[in-house]
Amino acid sequence: MIAKLRGIIDNVGEDYCVIDVGGVGYLVFASAKTLSKLAVGAETTLRIETVVREDSISLFGFYDAWEKEWFNTLTKVQGVGAKVCLAILSVLSPLQLAQAVSAQDKNSFTRASGVGPKLAARIVTELKDKVVTVPTADMGKDLNMEISPQEEAADVADVIAAQQGDPNKLEDAISALVNLGYQRLEAYKAVNKAALQAPDADMAALIKLALKEFASKD
Repeated sequence: MIAKLRGIIDNVGEDYCVIDVGGVGYLVFASAKTLSKLAVGAETTLRIETVVREDSISLFGFYDAWEKEWFNTLTKVQGVGAKVCLAILSVLSPLQLAQAVSAQDKNSFTRASGVGPKLAARIVTELKDKVVTVPTADMGKDLNMEISPQEEAADVADVIAAQQGDPNKLEDAISALVNLGYQRLEAYKAVNKAALQAPDADMAALIKLALKEFASKD
């Protein structure tokens, strides 16, 4: 099985790229987020997941280890094939996926092509207790010298830590912001950030801090 490819980007399509490795062109399917980081003529290394079916062998490429882990996790959910998984990874980063699952935010998943409300509900339900992290073998590796997986994983650790103590307080604050018209994922991120800044704050204080966070972005 092919696990990694390093070569020159020969072509970039809507959902694939062609990597020239020693004169051999490999067709690799990838998410929009991974493809956006590739440049024709530049040397690139991609982590590869080889998917073998009765009638085909397909290669799926990932710019970082965490995205690959999410691919493997999502494709274990019934109804999430490789192409649907790439559609999800095209609209949600690994960190956003972790936040959406933690927040049980079905709407974020429905942004992806091919994901309806029922499938989105199945995804967040089946993965609600799942924490996707970078494999130990990949810790410290940064194949393309971009943002490292452990830096993104640290953000997830913060999100998980913010849920400790009184999860109902956080959920009530999130619901209040949703009722004010904010998207659930945005509310989830803002409340968790507020909880990190003020771990002992009550629900009202968390809402005020979250609203300040929204105001600072306007």
